[in-house]
Amino acid sequence: MKIYIVGAGPGDPDLITVKGLNILQTADVILYTDSLVNEELIDKAKPDAEVLKTAGMHLEEIVGIMVERVREGKMVARIHTGDPAMYGAIMEQIVLLKKEGIGYEVIPGVSSVFASAAAIGAELTIPDLTQTLILTRAEGRTPVPEFEKLRDLASHHCTIALFLSATLTKKIVKELQEAGWKDDTPIAVIQRATWPDQKIVRTTLVNLDDDMRRNGIRKHAMILAGWALDPTIHDKDEYRSKLYDASFTHGFRKGVKP
Repeated sequence: MKIYIVGAGPGDPDLITVKGLNILQTADVILYTDSLVNEELIDKAKPDAEVLKTAGMHLEEIVGIMVERVREGKMVARIHTGDPAMYGAIMEQIVLLKKEGIGYEVIPGVSSVFASAAAIGAELTIPDLTQTLILTRAEGRTPVPEFEKLRDLASHHCTIALFLSATLTKKIVKELQEAGWKDDTPIAVIQRATWPDQKIVRTTLVNLDDDMRRNGIRKHAMILAGWALDPTIHDKDEYRSKLYDASFTHGFRKGVKP
């Protein structure tokens, strides 16, 4: 016996994986986060499927239903927004499922961080600029471990993707400045990436809080920060990878001398 934990993707119903869609269309029981998952996607379930919204349920209630239904011999799919591995709260569900002797399989999804990068046509790892992407959140009501304070993470001066932090922009600006980030560091904010009402705000570190307030963005937003987000980066020639360098030899191509 097992249940399927499926990543629904960021919003656009076409961005679920083929495997995830097959499970959605086959499952007898679907539990989904109705505050975040697109209803158009859930409408692809088979007509006689039992579809349950979980935004108003607590953990034990959700898992209890999954356990009960799978023991009845039904195929159960738990649909999460984005990719379940990022802030999906699946670990605590798995703990309870294991206690009940129920197995699980996770089907990955497209995270909002990569949907957001795609929305602005950005590469988050630029040769000779940054080769690192940090996925994190600012500390608010949810604490972060001592060694994961934003100021310390920002000391690497790489690209940072901030989930769940739209109401904490003053704190973000302060901590990045304390880490030595310049006021004109490029930042892109993508609210509801891939949804029809997607909103994109290009700004700088020093203007982040004002621009987000001016645009009314206080939830469902991805904040991408760092010089990889420079909107003029495509006009610059200094950042080129070795992968397509004609003089660079690798396993599939012999480099040519200029």
